[in-house]
Amino acid sequence: MVSTPKPLRSLSSPDAQADETEDPAPDLLGYVSYTAIVVPQGDVRFYTLAMPTTVLARTCVVDDYRGNPLDGFQRVLDEKRARDIAAYINAGHTIPTAIVLSAQPEAEMRYTRKTRTLKFKVTPGSFLVLDGQHRVYGFNFCKPLRVPVVIYNNLSRQEEAKLFMDINTKQRPVPSELLLAIKHLAATETPPEKLRRDVFDFFEKEPGSPLLGRLAPGEKDEGKISRVTFGRALRAIQETFIGADPAEIYRILSAYLHAWLAGLTLKGEEQKIVNPTVFRAILDVFPLIAERVADRHDGKYTIENFNDVLAPFISRLRPSVLKKPGSSPVALAETFANTLRRGFSIGRA
Repeated sequence: MVSTPKPLRSLSSPDAQADETEDPAPDLLGYVSYTAIVVPQGDVRFYTLAMPTTVLARTCVVDDYRGNPLDGFQRVLDEKRARDIAAYINAGHTIPTAIVLSAQPEAEMRYTRKTRTLKFKVTPGSFLVLDGQHRVYGFNFCKPLRVPVVIYNNLSRQEEAKLFMDINTKQRPVPSELLLAIKHLAATETPPEKLRRDVFDFFEKEPGSPLLGRLAPGEKDEGKISRVTFGRALRAIQETFIGADPAEIYRILSAYLHAWLAGLTLKGEEQKIVNPTVFRAILDVFPLIAERVADRHDGKYTIENFNDVLAPFISRLRPSVLKKPGSSPVALAETFANTLRRGFSIGRA
């Protein structure tokens, strides 16, 4: 066992609540005991238990790499993120994932197999947080509760650092596309999110959709527009459609994208419609194009009227703009906007 790494920062907070009436108080020597299970895994073993958040606050520390760049490895604590976690829990939600700790010498931790009891000393620096520092800090702003905890013991400094690295590099984040589907199933979508999902579904299912066969409703699919890309593009112009329902938004954008497809086809770049950069830039300039259609054609948003504005604009685009669109939708949209403005003359919008 190595000495406690320095410098250490306590995760207790002045806002912490001290009500521990449901949890055993430390004995005269400052020890507490909890039922725990030993889990052997490879060459090591760890203990799993439910620990009161008040005890976590009094015993857990993190190694701040700002003060100790050679030895430290924890992330800088973001108080806003911690308070967001607290607000989420106070709203009645749960976070079932375990806090991962490494016992330090100060814990004087020992396990009694016969009674399945883990005993340790409640003192600052008893445990080093390997994963979950924002949750531990956020718990200070919640009413006291018990949370799942995993505790490693007798880890060297190198083993602690390697475990921290493994936790933060081996886990794969949930794909954004799946999170969108889960939000729908969990009924936690906001109204704007629901609207974007409904518009996507129109484009994905309607027989006359310009994006029919070009959308990926589930996981990412090479050569197709994902829900995430579509949602980000639509979100940028959503305020243009205040008061419109999904069917109306689909009708207008469908005409707009049909006109774009016609222009791209003439350029020999029809497949560029599914390029994420190109697609987002196309939607970014929609308000500019729609404004000209409104002025020219009394607000009749048809394929023909969009084509009247788009055809000469697309014909003026340099071939390289579409062949090598780059990775910035904002930069490409600015190129589109500048090309559109160059075609303006008095007497014609």
